[in-house]
Amino acid sequence: MITSSIAASAYDRARQAVAPAEGLPQGVTTAAADFSKVMDQVDIAATGAMTGKSDTHELVQSIAQAEVALETAVAIRDKVVEAYQEILRMPV
Repeated sequence: MITSSIAASAYDRARQAVAPAEGLPQGVTTAAADFSKVMDQVDIAATGAMTGKSDTHELVQSIAQAEVALETAVAIRDKVVEAYQEILRMPV
């Protein structure tokens, strides 16, 4: 049976696994840090809304910001994959 403590520890391990890597170009590192900060704000707002310490309006705003950040990250990822595939198609 999955308990809340097991789910919380699994979530914590997953967050560490997707942390920005070291040695990336400055722009990529900054973008990854900004994305991580937005996701942290959503976590804080969600926890606050569940415990009754924050307003649900704040949660909705955080979720909307996270959605925009995630869509941006996915669009960037798609462009990187597309560029990589185009490089692979080039004759050597």
